[in-house]
Amino acid sequence: MRIEYDPAHDLLNIEFVADETITESVEHDGVIIDYSKDGRIVAIEILDAGKRTTKNPLDFIDLSIVKEKTQARR
Repeated sequence: MRIEYDPAHDLLNIEFVADETITESVEHDGVIIDYSKDGRIVAIEILDAGKRTTKNPLDFIDLSIVKEKTQARR
């Protein structure tokens, strides 16, 4: 996953799958969701991100990654 903020254009992009071809993009109220051919979300882009969140959206990133071990079923 890669998170990028472009202050010159006030765009916040969250990329979930790198190097994947985008076959469909859906925009709703300034939020664009990009999909791959098989329907997976490739990226989410937020237009005018500083107006919708905070002045600099990356200032408040608090990333937690939770990995759980799965137990074998008996």
